[in-house]
Amino acid sequence: MQHPPVPPISARDEPRFGSEERKTELAEAFAGQGEDYDRLRPGYPPAALEAMLAALADAASSLRAVDLGAGTGKLSWALVERGFEVTAVDTSAEMLETARRRGARGALATRVAPAEATGLPAASAELVTVAQAWHWFDAEAASAEALRLLAPGGVLALVWNMLDVTIPWVHRLSRIMHAGDIHREDFHPTVGPGLELTERRALTWEDPMPTQDVIDLARTRSYVITAPEERRQKVLANLDWYLHDHLGHARGARVGVPYRTDLFLYRAA
Repeated sequence: MQHPPVPPISARDEPRFGSEERKTELAEAFAGQGEDYDRLRPGYPPAALEAMLAALADAASSLRAVDLGAGTGKLSWALVERGFEVTAVDTSAEMLETARRRGARGALATRVAPAEATGLPAASAELVTVAQAWHWFDAEAASAEALRLLAPGGVLALVWNMLDVTIPWVHRLSRIMHAGDIHREDFHPTVGPGLELTERRALTWEDPMPTQDVIDLARTRSYVITAPEERRQKVLANLDWYLHDHLGHARGARVGVPYRTDLFLYRAA
């Protein structure tokens, strides 16, 4: 059976929000979703972490990291496991509380603050990371803060996980789910002056999940979180039909959900 061609991934250079008020509304919607977000959203592929470490191999005498917009600490804890001393920064105390519960007490420092003004000491990190969050920040102000935080030779890493919509069934899944974080293949994030891109990687991989978790994954999307209850239930019912009736997966079967991870590494220019 020949599949129809997949439409372009996205017409967007970056996520668009319509207005600053809508952007704030969508960002704040995640505050009460910490447990679901932590359980259902994927972590980051080892190759992305290895690229960050490799970028620091010749320059760093210590491994200190500041994770901006850390949320529930998906990336923060992955960095802790690789030997970094990590400070997770987020505007949501609830999200950071979820992050603290994920690991050993005291192994992760947290700070409630905006990415644009953390209040942390200058030159206090060899690595500054932002996972799934750069588009929520003021790019120029966050760039200036990252540069202030970086020690000499340090690296800023911007990373996004996205559904791999080059695969036809995933493309349709993303449409039903209203996944709004799909970038064009030639996407490059907007950064402020003083930062120089040194490496870009696009990694493809799979996250195996039970079918019900794939449905529940939609609950962590800002569109679904902020939708009226009737529309939310329609999205979830459509996903149930798509996975079980249209694609034919048995209920509870594990499905490998394909992802693409975009990683951008920067240094001070």
